[in-house]
Amino acid sequence: MTLDPVHFDGIARLAGRIDHGADERDRRAFAETVWAEFLDPLRYDGRTVLEPVDEQARRVVDCEGVALRDREFPTEHGLDAGTINPTTFKNGLVIDIAQAAMSATPSDLDLHRSRTTVMTVHSNDETMTVDESWGKFDEGYSRSRAVKIPPLPRFAEGVVHALALYLAESKHARDHAETVSDLLVLDGPLYPRGLLRWADQHPDLADFLLEDPRPTTVLENYVRLVEDFVERDVPLVGFVKNPATRVLTRSLKSKRDVDISVPWSDDSALFTRLLERGEYVDDVDGERWERDTAGLTYTNWFRSRGGVDGPLSAEGDALGVDRHLEREAYEVTFFVVYDPRDDLLYRIEAPYAFTKDPETRDRLTMQLLQDVAIAHGPPTIVGKADELARISNAEKASLRETLEDRFDTAQDRTYDDHRWTEEPF
Repeated sequence: MTLDPVHFDGIARLAGRIDHGADERDRRAFAETVWAEFLDPLRYDGRTVLEPVDEQARRVVDCEGVALRDREFPTEHGLDAGTINPTTFKNGLVIDIAQAAMSATPSDLDLHRSRTTVMTVHSNDETMTVDESWGKFDEGYSRSRAVKIPPLPRFAEGVVHALALYLAESKHARDHAETVSDLLVLDGPLYPRGLLRWADQHPDLADFLLEDPRPTTVLENYVRLVEDFVERDVPLVGFVKNPATRVLTRSLKSKRDVDISVPWSDDSALFTRLLERGEYVDDVDGERWERDTAGLTYTNWFRSRGGVDGPLSAEGDALGVDRHLEREAYEVTFFVVYDPRDDLLYRIEAPYAFTKDPETRDRLTMQLLQDVAIAHGPPTIVGKADELARISNAEKASLRETLEDRFDTAQDRTYDDHRWTEEPF
C-alpha cells in the first residue's frame, strides 16, 4: 500500500516545524574556517590527533584527464571478505561464516580460485568444543578454520561477525602477499576498525581484547602484513567506501576555549563541504547551489592518531602486539577524494611507512584518483574482489539450511525473518 497524496503532504509539512539552524552559506563558511585554522595540527585532550603529512591543500583533477594518464602501478591486487551475517540457532549457537578472496589485474585464475574461510561459533554451553586447526579443501587451493568464541551473550553477534571477517581477510592477505608485486588495495580500512572500536564500547569487550588471544592474533596479522609489504617495498592501501570517522568533529566539539557549534554528524560531512565545488545561481525560488561535476577533488594526506587509529599510533599499545619497525611506520595516514558525479566521498588509508616518501605518496594519490575516475566509484579491482568474496542471499539461505541439518536444530527466526524471506532475493 502506498501513501495517499494527503498523507504524503501531511508528512512533508512536518519539515516546516524544523528550524535547521545556520543556513547553507554559513555552514560552508564555517567549514572554510575549520580548514584554515584547526587542522595543522588538530589536538584533542592535549594530544595531536590529526596533522598534515605534507602541505595542507585541496586539489582538483579533471576526470577524463586523470583517467587517460599512464598508470603509476602496472599491476594491482584487491582483497575483500564476505559473510553470511551472524545467525542464531535454537540450540544456542551463534555462528557467522566469512570467506576472503584476492583479485588481480591482469587476472590470475589460480589466485581467484583460492579462498580462506572462517566459521566463528559462540555458545553459552561451556561443554561445546571446536577443532580450531586449519584445514584445506578444493584440491589445496583454499583453507578453512572454525573458531570458538568465549561466552559474551550481550555481544555474541558482533564478536562472531568481526572475528570471522577480519581473521579470514588478514589470513588470506598474508598467505598471498608474495603474489602482489606492485600494489594491494584492501576493500575497507587498513586495520580492523570494528575490532579496535571494542575497547571504547563496553568493559566486557575491553576485557575480551586484553584476555583472549584471538583479537590480538587478528590484529597481529595486519601488523605483520604491513611489515611484509614494507620489507618488500610494495605499497598497500585501504579503500573505505563509507567513511564514518568522527575524530575531527569530536575534537572540534571538545574545544571549550572556542565558541563554535559543529553542525556535521561525522568527518565525511565536513570534508564533503570542503571539497564540493560550485556556485549559487538564480532560481525561481531565489538561489540554489549548482555543483561542478567536471573534476575529482581531494585533500593532502593526513596522519591520524585519534579514535580507533590511536592504538596503531606511535603512542598506542597496538593491543600488546609487538611491532618490529619504528612505531610511526604503522600510523594510519589518509586522504579523502570527493566524486561530484555521485556526490560521494571516499577515504584512502596507507601506513606512514609508505606515505612519508613524497614520490610514493604522489604515486598512490594519482593511482587511486585514476581508479575512481575510471570506475566512476570504488576501484575496479575492489569490485572484482567483492564479486569473488561475496556470498549471495540465496547462498546464505542455503548455508543456513545446511547448518540446521548438521546441528539437528533450526534457525531462531523472528517475524522480520519470516517477513523478508517472502521477498524475492
